[in-house]
Amino acid sequence: MSLKLFFAPGACSFVPHAMLEMAGAEFEPAMVKLHKGEQRNPDYLALNPRGQVPVLVDGDEVVTQIVAILLHLDQKLPMAGILPPAGVERSRAVQKLVWMNNTVHPTFTHVFMPEKFTDDAEAQKAIRAFGAARYREMLQEIETMAEKASPWMVGERPGALDAYALTLLRWGGYAGIDPTTLPATWGLVQRFAALPAVARAIERERLQLNVYKA
Repeated sequence: MSLKLFFAPGACSFVPHAMLEMAGAEFEPAMVKLHKGEQRNPDYLALNPRGQVPVLVDGDEVVTQIVAILLHLDQKLPMAGILPPAGVERSRAVQKLVWMNNTVHPTFTHVFMPEKFTDDAEAQKAIRAFGAARYREMLQEIETMAEKASPWMVGERPGALDAYALTLLRWGGYAGIDPTTLPATWGLVQRFAALPAVARAIERERLQLNVYKA
């Protein structure tokens, strides 16, 4: 098996990073330092012209976009429990995964990088404030999901939704949201982070779970 995952510490690439560790797969982790602009290096742009993480290299194949990567890994590593194997349970899990990726994640971008949407400083403040309020509402939706966890997001096995919940809740700290005010999600995230395989990914990325500052 020839797998290589390009990831950036603290980014959404943590999700496939954690899944590869949980699967016990042999893979090469390749850190991309976004603050140094390594995502714009010619070699990296040859893999992903958009200059985004994550990127998964599987032999001669290059897969980008987090949902596509997770579906690829789920097919390649079916025993890992990344997603439910079939049926309505799988459809609902993918539905939540896509929502986290295409709705919650972009909302955080308005908080963390409002300059992507305007170069007007006052407008950036408004975008950031509005985005933070909306992000809180979306984390509350995840809290409702976590309240129903049994014990994980999709039942008895931890998987991609738990890893994404960790990432999104952690980001909330940068939006001024105390994760402990979402106790079900915070509890789930702490349990997930304590799993030895997940702890390896956290250690490699040097992540702090709670980045909130009052």
